[in-house]
Amino acid sequence: MQQPYEKYYVPAQSPWPIVGAVALFLIALGAGNFVVESTQGKDGYGGYILLAGIVTLLIMLIGWFKNQIDESMSGLYSAQLGRSYRQGMSWFIFSEVMFFFAFFGALFYARMVSVPWLGGSMNNEMTNAVLWPGFEAIWPLVKTPDGTTTQQMGPGGLPTINTIILLISSVTLHYAHVGLEQNRRKQLTWLLGITILLGCVFLTLQVEEYIHAYKELDLTLQSGIYGNTFFMLTGFHGMHVTLGTIILIVMFFRVLKGHFTPDDHFAFQAGSWYWHFVDVVWVMLFIFVYVL
Repeated sequence: MQQPYEKYYVPAQSPWPIVGAVALFLIALGAGNFVVESTQGKDGYGGYILLAGIVTLLIMLIGWFKNQIDESMSGLYSAQLGRSYRQGMSWFIFSEVMFFFAFFGALFYARMVSVPWLGGSMNNEMTNAVLWPGFEAIWPLVKTPDGTTTQQMGPGGLPTINTIILLISSVTLHYAHVGLEQNRRKQLTWLLGITILLGCVFLTLQVEEYIHAYKELDLTLQSGIYGNTFFMLTGFHGMHVTLGTIILIVMFFRVLKGHFTPDDHFAFQAGSWYWHFVDVVWVMLFIFVYVL
């Protein structure tokens, strides 16, 4: 028996991908210049370029989300398109896994290969005197070649609190999803709202952690490879938490408007996947950056 024809909606050309690319370019350019200007004590345009990139990115997200929501609520999507969305989101999360895998790989190489090699392992003839006085092949390297010293950011305090916050947020989001599947709208709304609040608290505490690192530990971007890897990993993770929080906020307002049903809610499910992925990355980051 021949299967019935199933429509497949192909959207019109969209400006949002190129707008997003421009936004990311401005963010990268602005952030790079802002860091260089800050470390050198110079005034420049890096901060303004970074702000322009962030604003452009928010405009892109609002416009693209609006188009997607309008298409979905207009009944333009089919089961086949739903499968395509699931495949696309799965590959997107896989690409993000590889993104963080590269950074964890850099951390592993620095800790397990580069630093021991500089200390004379693996038949290397380097000596401490060749590098700088007082060099020790230990991790983290808390002393830079110019003699500047820093302190390690330990797992206690804010990092542990943030870990607990993200783990709780995964639980609240899971049961919000359960509430949606069981058509318990009040449970869905409250637990989703709590998840968003926890995400905002996490980001606030991360800012506090950075202030503590700069002012009290002298842990900055100029603190050699330890400072670089620390801020690179935690900073990029913070960006992902920010994006995840924005996605959940969009889902929250859609829930308030009565969107999603127990049988049709992939947008919510995709946001949930992304949030759980961010939480898993943080647990790994907490172990390898703060604990070990």
